[in-house]
Amino acid sequence: MTFTQTNDPTIRESVKAFQGLDVDEQLALFWFIYKEMGSSITPAAPGASTVSPEIAEGLFNQIKELSHEEQLQFQRDLINKADTQFTRIYGSFGDTTKLLFWYRLAQGMENATIVPMPANYQLSSQAQELLNRIKQLAFEQQINLFRDYVSPMGAEPKPGAEV
Repeated sequence: MTFTQTNDPTIRESVKAFQGLDVDEQLALFWFIYKEMGSSITPAAPGASTVSPEIAEGLFNQIKELSHEEQLQFQRDLINKADTQFTRIYGSFGDTTKLLFWYRLAQGMENATIVPMPANYQLSSQAQELLNRIKQLAFEQQINLFRDYVSPMGAEPKPGAEV
């Protein structure tokens, strides 16, 4: 089942196409989106100014202490909705904080504190086609697409004091 908050059929279709890629291809596509559009998208996300960046930064600081293999596994676990302590922390975030967290991961990849993309990585034709479609969307549609994409990731927080 595809989760979306937006009734825009273009966004729903794009989220479904994104989720239809294998996990590593989803991660790669998100990286390429960041490289091409990241400087304008996340800092300008509606509501970003009301988010406490310390929340996303706290999880980011924990993830950056992991080995590159563990960092990659964590990102895969988010997409696969695996139930781990870190994915439950992420699952407790609001949507805008989730966007900010992915932005921080991409920044970390850029400076190699987070496992970087292989230098010669090529997107599949399916992922490249989706990237091209995303680039054609209006800015607000892009924001809604990314929010709808990152929102269902992670695991549900546990009740009570345990995350």
